[in-house]
Amino acid sequence: MKNLLKVVLAILALSCTAFLILLFNRTGLRNYLEKSSKVDGNMLIIEAWLPDPAIDLAINEFRNGSYDYVVTTGIQSPELDYCMVAENGYLIFYPGLQADVKNENNSHKIEIVARSKMGGKYCSHFNLYINDSLITDFTADEKPRKFEVIWERPLSDIDSIMVQFTNDYLDEFGDRNLYVREIVIDNEQIVSYQFNSVFDIGKLGGTNRTSNDYRSHPEIVRNRLIKNGLDSLKVVAVTGGKTNINRTLDGALAFRDWLEKSGHQVSGVNIVTMSIHGRRTWITYKKVLDKSIRTGIISLPYFESPEKKRSELSETLIEFLDLIYYRIILIPY
Repeated sequence: MKNLLKVVLAILALSCTAFLILLFNRTGLRNYLEKSSKVDGNMLIIEAWLPDPAIDLAINEFRNGSYDYVVTTGIQSPELDYCMVAENGYLIFYPGLQADVKNENNSHKIEIVARSKMGGKYCSHFNLYINDSLITDFTADEKPRKFEVIWERPLSDIDSIMVQFTNDYLDEFGDRNLYVREIVIDNEQIVSYQFNSVFDIGKLGGTNRTSNDYRSHPEIVRNRLIKNGLDSLKVVAVTGGKTNINRTLDGALAFRDWLEKSGHQVSGVNIVTMSIHGRRTWITYKKVLDKSIRTGIISLPYFESPEKKRSELSETLIEFLDLIYYRIILIPY
């Protein structure tokens, strides 16, 4: 216990010294955190929290490299409890409802569980269709609610229920998005958006359609990679637990466990991450993976969404503190 305490104090002392030195050189601190060091490897890892432009660059890395497999890693994120409808279009549920002999001729309550990303002028408006017929419309604010309609016909007559998002909007202060969780029938049947819905972007008709067949961000990214032409047999999604802390570590441990069970022969891995997160990701995977596996890191340029503008200095300092924390929690590995 005393030896462990000494190691922790030594790390803190060295980290504080490095922090004071680098604090006066902001560029030097970011360069230190934005670690990139590729190795010769046959497996590419993509952290699934990356934004779409970064995923596109990761696809190019796989195509241009000599990789046998690409693995998407991450955790079970609470963000996916709701389907984010980020563009105008139709979220189409295929509930597959069966006739209830007892209640077939009764009225049926259908509730859409939804919310908006923000309130005020950023409230989301949506139309509700049943079997292509417009039933009513609703406006959602940031509080999750059940939006109710009454269906006077048998449930077995319902082929589809559609939520049409109509007022997508973006400015420097926010991005209006609609979030839909599920459909509840008569307070009993729950139809989740996952594996029961598709999203038609823009016009109805399936020409620009996304299927919601996933349970995690790694599965979403895997679907994206396959949609972009990668061989489905070479793309694997590995998902860790559901947590709000130590997410990088949890994803790395899930990959390690999968690798040990899969039997794949791995000479080296390169992990694709973004910007100042690079060094923390790199030391985490190096710590948890077998020492015989060469471990490289590829830190892509930073892609920032308009509504998430945090000062470069505060973001850099927070990441540096996270790095110190990770060096401590990784000691047992």
